[in-house]
Amino acid sequence: MLALVRNAWGAQQMTRLAAMEGRCPFSKGSKRAASQGKYKVAMVRHGESEWNQKNLFCGWFDAKLTEKGQMEACAAGAALKEANLEFDVAHTSLLSRAKHTLLAALRSAAHRRIPICYSWRLNERHYGGLTGLNKAETAKKYGEEKVQIWRRSFDTAPPPMKEDHEYRASIVEDPRYKGHLEPAEFPKSESLKLTIDRTLPYWNAVIVPQIKEGRRILISAHGNSLRGIVKHLESISNEDIMSLNLPTGIPFLYELDENLKPLKTLRFLGDQRAAKKAMKSVANQGKAK
Repeated sequence: MLALVRNAWGAQQMTRLAAMEGRCPFSKGSKRAASQGKYKVAMVRHGESEWNQKNLFCGWFDAKLTEKGQMEACAAGAALKEANLEFDVAHTSLLSRAKHTLLAALRSAAHRRIPICYSWRLNERHYGGLTGLNKAETAKKYGEEKVQIWRRSFDTAPPPMKEDHEYRASIVEDPRYKGHLEPAEFPKSESLKLTIDRTLPYWNAVIVPQIKEGRRILISAHGNSLRGIVKHLESISNEDIMSLNLPTGIPFLYELDENLKPLKTLRFLGDQRAAKKAMKSVANQGKAK
């Protein structure tokens, strides 16, 4: 019986993904053959949000970009332009901070208008009951090691979001999810593993076919949804992925072979020292102060 339920659920998910792929727009005239079997995919974590600034667990709460975040998004666009990168299709989550980062980056790059695909599957990891809590204060209460596990471990999810949680209604009742998720389908908490489980089907069913058709892809998403894609591409171990911290607003580039395997590890665009400094800053967010 359990197997039948799982098979039915799997079939339902594939049907949804097929429908989603059909809804994702792209320019039929933009198809290009990849040169020498190589494909380029650029990704960027959204610029600093209001809750990044306050060092709060954000997850699926729809925090907006700060002024600094808007500047980071514009800087990301400048870096893409300086690298002479052009795109045919863009992908982003349903959360404003990723969407507005994408739009600001494209404007800053003086890029032509391109189709944009939106999916909840690219949303940030759901932080459950930690949503809205200060990371440093939580580290003081529970210990840095515990918070590090909640933030960066592969398969340990934070405590679930309860029905009476302060921010649950603003997430579950948000009209942007209509037609995407039923109230009972919203996650209550996610580990990185669970985030990958809902992000990779979108990558494989929607983005990969576009890449193979020669379309140049830009993805604006979140620290954990992007970490999941990076883990998949580079076959990073469950242990090593804990140490990967993606900074806000700094785009990175992958060059993939004909089998969609990276020719090199991810490469940040722009000032490499600034990127390393920003990565260290992200790592320090969960430490008690």
